[in-house]
Amino acid sequence: MQQPILKEFPQEFHTERLYIRLPLPGDGEIVHEAISVSKEALKKWLPFAQKDQTLEETEANIREAHLAFLKRDDLRLHIFAQNSGAFVGSTGLHRIDWSIPKFEIGYWLDSRQIGKGYMTEAVAGLTAFAFEQLAAQRVEVRCDSKNIKSRAIAERLGFTLEGILKKDSLAVDSEELRDTCVFAKVR
Repeated sequence: MQQPILKEFPQEFHTERLYIRLPLPGDGEIVHEAISVSKEALKKWLPFAQKDQTLEETEANIREAHLAFLKRDDLRLHIFAQNSGAFVGSTGLHRIDWSIPKFEIGYWLDSRQIGKGYMTEAVAGLTAFAFEQLAAQRVEVRCDSKNIKSRAIAERLGFTLEGILKKDSLAVDSEELRDTCVFAKVR
């Protein structure tokens, strides 16, 4: 089997309205701004939104994500609107198992971009990318069972709800136990 670090595949792709690419050094300012204005919406669901980050911390995180992408350890991607160039949000392929290969899609949206269908389009494009470019056998979306918007994306795109893991982990914003929905598409 080819070592993942040697696996060649595009570092960017386009959908009808979006340009999606690996994180690049210098992206810190746009990502930091998006997180700052979206903090309240993201805080309930995402660990990174639990504390305020400085611009420098965000930039350092992006550089780490860039390196992880090059090493094929984690494939974070940044989403931009093609018509305006505006940063829309982030997605990516995480919890990678190259021996299968299988991936888990994660995503978050700049709250100023809600209601435009961008994340559904991005996740559809990323799912196709995983199957077509990376020979995925399995692509998952996992989310808190109470995250109705995240669940709706997986359902709209035809992912199968394989199960709900009861009391699977702590909610990111409290000490409450949460249930995790596991959606998947398989080849």
